[in-house]
Amino acid sequence: IIFQKYCHGAASAAIFGEIICQKLKEPSEQSVYKKTARDLTDEMRSNCESLNGNRSNLEKHILKTLAEEEDFDKCMNYIDNPRDHFQSFIRDEVSRYITDKFSVNVLPKMKENIKLLQQKIMKAAHESTEHVQVNSGDAGLWLKNFTQQLSDELIFSEKHLSGVKHDDVDDFNLLEDVIRQELPAIMSDISSRFNTNTFPEKLDYKFRPDELLIDHLCQCCWVQCPFCKAICTNTIENHDEDHSVPFHQVIGLSGIHYANTNNLSVHICTSAVAKNNLHFYPIDSKDKVPWREYRRAGGVYADWSITPDLSELPYWKWFVCRFQKDLEKYYSKTFAGQGNIPDEWRKYSKHDAIESLYKYI
Repeated sequence: IIFQKYCHGAASAAIFGEIICQKLKEPSEQSVYKKTARDLTDEMRSNCESLNGNRSNLEKHILKTLAEEEDFDKCMNYIDNPRDHFQSFIRDEVSRYITDKFSVNVLPKMKENIKLLQQKIMKAAHESTEHVQVNSGDAGLWLKNFTQQLSDELIFSEKHLSGVKHDDVDDFNLLEDVIRQELPAIMSDISSRFNTNTFPEKLDYKFRPDELLIDHLCQCCWVQCPFCKAICTNTIENHDEDHSVPFHQVIGLSGIHYANTNNLSVHICTSAVAKNNLHFYPIDSKDKVPWREYRRAGGVYADWSITPDLSELPYWKWFVCRFQKDLEKYYSKTFAGQGNIPDEWRKYSKHDAIESLYKYI
């Protein structure tokens, strides 16, 4: 089309204007997607219950979802690979939010950002025209001024037009008019291709809403308790203080069992360190250590602060009862003998378990 117009004697300014619009298409698309992704990220951090707080709040919602779904494989992924599970949960939440809110919330944001970008591009074109006319400049000056004004919005520079002849462009009002006429069709095309799948397809990985939220919520400590695999709640990944967690889990969830038996342990770390008569064998050691003096075991044990008290989260007691058979099969061991599950644990319902998350965490 451009060649045909050129052959029919179309003004150089008109040809140059059309080329600029074509070159603007991809940077404009990226800019609009990035801006919409940031807007959505901010909105989800405010309005999405599971994502509007810190990692502890997120974990509470993860545990609630695990209880509601009762999917053992997901539960073990949370216990064995917590960081992976957190990231998968965030991606699912973001995907669900975008799908559920697409027509009433996401699409209007996209269209508003397209409208704003179009206005900024036209403002840059108009001011560049004025700048050239005031300074008796040429197309090179116009292009330099135009790209500089858009540098905060677009990855677009004079290099995008290297090799494009524009020395004989002298009608800058026509150049501006061509951009004004051609730009709406380009923006409309960007808008028409927008759907629930375009963020992962179009956006650079690091700018996607789920990755922005993962970066925000998962830059913290992921060290797990050497006994029960509870995750340290420190908000700094490489912190100097001891690792700690408000509520430890049942240590049998990590496969720990009583010596010389196949009985999974029903102890919870905080109550175990409060007792005088309990011992454990550290990893790769045959020498038992009193629970009360667990730091004596050195290594990973010495880096944890486990407060001796009887604060135990009902959630994990319900969890062990609900998934007893699954856990026994998973570890090829049983909750029997010394590891017999206390009768009082079986009184907790799923509702009680979920309620305890909101009461204590």
